[in-house]
Formats: sequence, structure tokens, C-alpha cells
Amino acid sequence: MKPYRTLIIDDERLAREEIRRHLLPYNDFEVVAEAADADEAEQQINMLHPDLIFLDIQMPERTGFDLLESLEELPEVIFTTAYNQYAVQAFDANALDYLVKPIREERFAQAIEKIRTMLAVRTSTSETLPGTHTLFIKEGEQYHFIQVKDIYLIESTGNYARLYFGNKKAYIKRSLNQLEKQLDQAMFFRTSRTAIINTNFIAAVQPLPDGRLQVSLHTGTAIILSTRQSAAFKSKSRL
Repeated sequence: MKPYRTLIIDDERLAREEIRRHLLPYNDFEVVAEAADADEAEQQINMLHPDLIFLDIQMPERTGFDLLESLEELPEVIFTTAYNQYAVQAFDANALDYLVKPIREERFAQAIEKIRTMLAVRTSTSETLPGTHTLFIKEGEQYHFIQVKDIYLIESTGNYARLYFGNKKAYIKRSLNQLEKQLDQAMFFRTSRTAIINTNFIAAVQPLPDGRLQVSLHTGTAIILSTRQSAAFKSKSRL
């Protein structure tokens, strides 16, 4: 198996070297590059497509959160920070993991074990996003780390898509067509030109007099499928 391509992002050279030292015993992780700020990191990520980034949150000019917001494709992320309030904020928002500087060896080992599991799932699902993949969305001062499997509805709204998860919703600058190509077709279904649902949230399917279907989700949301997609859903579900 190829080692996981890893990028270290931190404005302090000594902090980057510390992570490199911690990674030495782990042969399944290969540091392909370092970056000292968000601009450099964005270029490296778009060019190298790393599997994992170690990301400092508080950096000059643009924060780690600002960087994540600018990325079209998000690698797995382990945050590093010297500030507990940022670490807690990231962790509470369901980020994969965070490390507070100076990093303790045993805490680093825990983070590596966690990330190995996530990356194993991710690399086994070809080009589609696995259910455990985390999307990052920044809205003003709010940060959302959303696992794909927790999204029950996606709606098109102009140049954005509106994601529904739990009792919240958030906007991501991506078209429905772009998202559909990335999502697991076994989990998500395009109900119409303007909506995608997570089939794991379906509570009931009701036929309508005109031949279309109404799908009710466990969340209480009811979606009417287009005529074409009603036929596709019947075929897929053998209704």
C-alpha cells in the first residue's frame, strides 16, 4: 500500500519540524511538502492532492479555517494549535481531531490511529466521498464540520447548495451537479433538478395519483420526485 501523502501547514518552522519528528515512526505516512501560510498551502494542496494535512489554525493573514473554506476538495484534517479555545471549537464542531502544542507523543499516537481508520475507508471507496468523509463549511463566524452520512437533504439555490443535517442547514459554494458526481450513489438519490436526498433517511414512500412518488424522511421532510426520477427510483428500488 502506498503511504498516505501528508502536508504540514504551520507558520512556525519549529512547529513543522516537531510534527515531522512525531511522524518518523509511522512509515505509512509520507510528508510530501510543508507550507508556512494559507496561500502557499492552498497551492500545494491543489498541486499535490494530499490525503492528510496537519493544519495550524491561527496563522497570519488567513487562518486555517479560511484555508479550508477555499478548498474544492478537502483532505482529512488534523488541527494543530497553541490556543485551547480554537482546539475546543474545532473539536466540538466534529473535526476529525486536534493537537495542542507542544504535542505529547501519546496524544499524537491517538490521532494517528484515528486518521488511519478514516483514510482506510476513504481510499477504499474510489472517487466517491465515503459517508465518514467530513465537509467543512464556514458561514460568517460559524464553522461546520459535517460528515457526509449525516446530510439528509441537499437543495440547489443559485450558485450554492444548501445542506440539511441534524437540526441545522448550511450553504456550500458548489452546484448540485458537482456534488452528485462526488456522492455515493448507493446512499444518495437525485429526486429532481433541484434536490438530492440521503436514502438512509427515508421513512416512507407514497405513490401519487399522477404516477409520481412522495418520499417522507425521518426528519419530517416530504419530497415529491419528478416524473422521470419517480420512474428511476421505482426501478432502483424495484417498487
